[in-house]
Amino acid sequence: MIPQIKPTDLCIWFASLGSGQGLPIVLDVREPWELQTASIKPDGFELLAIPMGDIPSRLADLPPDRPIACMCHHGARSQRVAGFLVQQGYASVANIAGGINAWSTEVDSAIPHY
Repeated sequence: MIPQIKPTDLCIWFASLGSGQGLPIVLDVREPWELQTASIKPDGFELLAIPMGDIPSRLADLPPDRPIACMCHHGARSQRVAGFLVQQGYASVANIAGGINAWSTEVDSAIPHY
């Protein structure tokens, strides 16, 4: 089962994995127009934006030894990507529950809802 992490608990999840896994990644799987509309700022993690449809062809861009938390608009696309990554052998994968919408509500109200 893929962990469902609230945006406010993301740092706790990353910390629970230990520091030996390298800088964690937030993988934003939304489309480019969505990123232009609303996006988060990296804070203690690397932000990597790869649209969901491009994930299979860009697996080489995702280090399998680093923690990856997937994010989309509300959490459905990112859940599918997280499941795909687990099937590909990625060990430390989570889904950011509620996506950028929840991030805007719980972490940074300056991020617009759309």
